[in-house]
Amino acid sequence: MSELLLGIGILVSLFVAYNIGGATIGPAFGPAVGASVIAKTLAAGLFSVFFFVGAFTIGRRVVDTLGEELIRNTAIFTLEANVAVLFFIGAALFFGNYFGVPASTSMAAVGAIAGLGLAAGELDWAVMGEIVTWWIVAPIIAFWVSGVIGRYYYARLNRRIELVQSDGPLLSIDRSSIIPRVTAGPNTTRKEFAGTMIVILIGCIMGFSSGTSNIANAIAPLVGSGDLEMNTGIIIGSFAVGVGAFTIGRRTLDTLGNDLTELPLTAAIVVASVSATLVILLSFIGIPASFVIIATMSIVGLGWGRATRTTTVQGMRGGEETRVSVGALATDEEGEELPEIGQEEPEDIPSASELFNPTTTARVILMQNVVPIIATVGAYLTFSFIPVFGL
Repeated sequence: MSELLLGIGILVSLFVAYNIGGATIGPAFGPAVGASVIAKTLAAGLFSVFFFVGAFTIGRRVVDTLGEELIRNTAIFTLEANVAVLFFIGAALFFGNYFGVPASTSMAAVGAIAGLGLAAGELDWAVMGEIVTWWIVAPIIAFWVSGVIGRYYYARLNRRIELVQSDGPLLSIDRSSIIPRVTAGPNTTRKEFAGTMIVILIGCIMGFSSGTSNIANAIAPLVGSGDLEMNTGIIIGSFAVGVGAFTIGRRTLDTLGNDLTELPLTAAIVVASVSATLVILLSFIGIPASFVIIATMSIVGLGWGRATRTTTVQGMRGGEETRVSVGALATDEEGEELPEIGQEEPEDIPSASELFNPTTTARVILMQNVVPIIATVGAYLTFSFIPVFGL
């Protein structure tokens, strides 16, 4: 019976890891894919590799500590309880992925474990309060930092970087010698090549960061109870994450790269930089980072900032100078000639609805709050009213 239960636990753990891959590849490589820097397949491959590296190096530390602080008495992590916790994590993440909205793996995992702790009366409220506080503060910081950059510095930054994507491939292969050499494409500029490498590198760093924190959400209960060896858990868990990135992850790449906001290459670099910095800082102080929400709110903040930035226009209202937003310029029908904003031509200035999609944003925020609630409530009710768990 115990072997059967362990087999079920491993299958559920793989299901969780599969959904982790689907949920977290979007924030890591959504900006690069949305900016047409790399294809979805290459993004999934890079994410899978760097996730495994992060999991195998630093991730084992998180696996060791995940179940030791949030719950006061770790004896409640029985094999039966672990299977149920993993099930609710996976179910909550699958629910978010099914609707194309990347859910926070950390929030789902902490929610399921918190439901177990509440039912058993062993939840450490001080630790839980600290985690939730940072979950609220960090996305707000991401939104406003990105919003300020988008509103006041984006045009200047775009002008300086000048990452305009050229026609043709970014790289080409020179086969004139015995050993083929990879060189820049025929129309690729140095700035374009450097910027592209930067945004891909940041995506790889975010994939590494995801591995350091998220592998524990899939395997920590089984490893902590001694039912699964650490290295074995990391290997099979990372493989399942890769499968999720190559399959269901395509939907979250679309949501964060295309549907939520328009992301040219410069914007992709800003979003990835802000998100990666905050995730690393939170991990450094020991907080399970809400990786998905930080990146999502960074994208939303940048889109809002770009759509609402202002400029001085002369001649649009009886020859007088007027301060208007970019969205107003894009939709104004009375102005005879619109000024340039940064590197953008007047006819290319996007409207607010193109830069910042309120409908998609509301759907993302709603779903990202619903997912951890599902995990918490489901786990609490299960452990409270089903006698088989013996809490």
